[in-house]
Amino acid sequence: MTKELVTVILGSDSDLSVIESGIKFLEKAGISFDIIIASAHRTLAFLQKTIKEKEKEGTKVFIAAAGMAAALPGVVAAETTSPVIGVPLDGSALKGVDALYAMVQMPGGIPVATMAIGKAGALNAAILAVEILAASDIKLKKFLKTYRKEMCDGIILKTAKLKQKGYKKYLMEQKDK
Repeated sequence: MTKELVTVILGSDSDLSVIESGIKFLEKAGISFDIIIASAHRTLAFLQKTIKEKEKEGTKVFIAAAGMAAALPGVVAAETTSPVIGVPLDGSALKGVDALYAMVQMPGGIPVATMAIGKAGALNAAILAVEILAASDIKLKKFLKTYRKEMCDGIILKTAKLKQKGYKKYLMEQKDK
């Protein structure tokens, strides 16, 4: 049985498309992970049991993504002393601001590291999870340094292409992608 270092908990299967970039990052980093669908309100006993089981199996970091009242990350944080990273999702007329406020307003003593709303937050949650794991893993530290260098190089390359082609032609090419 593979030890899953990260457990991703979603309030709904409809959230899978939002967290996809984070999942791809974990895969690229070679991090074993599991994805669970559970609700803080509708499946509380299942969620509590799952958190305890995942800790025993080796989970080091939890990522919890939820919209609306967004109780999920807080409940996960209340059940574990492992780091919990919350990803607020756009699931209501308030466009995720309600979920963001719910996550960042955790009471003192039960922290949830809260990311941006939506896809950018999902990617950053995965990156932060890898950074946490990299504190004791030199291979992951190297991976993160390479990732940042590739990101930097990619932006510099885009600047060079923009200068070479002119911004109007460059923008037209980007729209076609």
